[in-house]
Amino acid sequence: MFDSGVGGLSVLAELRALLPEAPVIYAADNAGLPYGTKTEAEIAARVAGLLGRMTERFRPRLACIACNTASTIALSVVRDVLHVPIVGTVPAIKPAAAATRTGVIGLLGTAATIRQGYVDNLEHEFAQGKTLIRHAAPGLVAAAEAKLHGRPVDPALIAEAVRGLRSHPAGERIDTVVLACTHFPLVRDELAAVLGPEVGFVDGAAGIARRIASLTQGQQFARTRPDYAVFTGGPLDGQLLPALARYGLERAELF
Repeated sequence: MFDSGVGGLSVLAELRALLPEAPVIYAADNAGLPYGTKTEAEIAARVAGLLGRMTERFRPRLACIACNTASTIALSVVRDVLHVPIVGTVPAIKPAAAATRTGVIGLLGTAATIRQGYVDNLEHEFAQGKTLIRHAAPGLVAAAEAKLHGRPVDPALIAEAVRGLRSHPAGERIDTVVLACTHFPLVRDELAAVLGPEVGFVDGAAGIARRIASLTQGQQFARTRPDYAVFTGGPLDGQLLPALARYGLERAELF
């Protein structure tokens, strides 16, 4: 399971609930964080290169890109060069369109994600007749990383993301928010406290877990050693280890 940082842990939590017996290596490209400020060419090259080396070393039966930015940009490239099933992550616009009552949907993502034609296509296919308000909220990546590292979440980062959504025309009518970055569900409670109880949230984590379960249906799992995490940058922060352990990752090492 690959992400730019710790955001993919929100996907891992859903996978654990569905396939608790599946052995997992969690891979975080923290040396490349954040992805949202990089160009499409930089992201595609970095993700394809890293996943190529990782699949060669670890020999997984399946790889999951648990990152909206990486998936919307690099998924097709990675599928062309790797010979294992690849599950990607895309903004959950379809369920948001089904859930909204006011017809106004907010979408929080990285700058790189929200400008992708992939998102345009999802909006055209699933949200016709709705209003989709996109806002780049890179501060939420920092907030989620801080929270998982045991540091306080800066309320200003949460307030800025909410203000960015609400400041758009029709922003006050938003009743459903798409968390289009796997980091963002980690600060869902903080967002909910500011947006209020009338606003619901959707993300793609449960759907990703179901897709992995479908692709591995009938396969046997055998965990021969504890699950663990690998990071591309160091030194590793000891404060992160307790958080990783809560997701069943018993150690961390450098890739």
